[in-house]
Amino acid sequence: MAEIQQIYDIVKRMCELAGENQAYTNWFWKELEENTEIYDELVYYVEHGQFKAEATVAGMTIIDIMVWQIDHFKADLDKGHYDMKNNPDVMLLSAVETMLKMKDDSGSYVNRYQGETGTDYPGKY
Repeated sequence: MAEIQQIYDIVKRMCELAGENQAYTNWFWKELEENTEIYDELVYYVEHGQFKAEATVAGMTIIDIMVWQIDHFKADLDKGHYDMKNNPDVMLLSAVETMLKMKDDSGSYVNRYQGETGTDYPGKY
């Protein structure tokens, strides 16, 4: 298993590549340290290039969250907000952040997850 400093360096670099500042990096790292299941999920991804999808919040895995967020990223790409082709760290970081935030407020995320639909219909945006 990767050492804590190695994981911190990777997290810090991901945050930098996603355009986040040091305050965000500090918050993100603190949340990871306090949520060992999510931390372990990220470590597994760093080491293996895939998720083991064992950590869950309100029954949702990191993969569930990423699939749900793809719709949002597609909409933001359509609006020109992200350059995902050159910055895939944004999506990974966002999915882990969502999972961390869900620990404290799973109800609102589950409601959004269950109620939001795709962008592929006229008039959505």
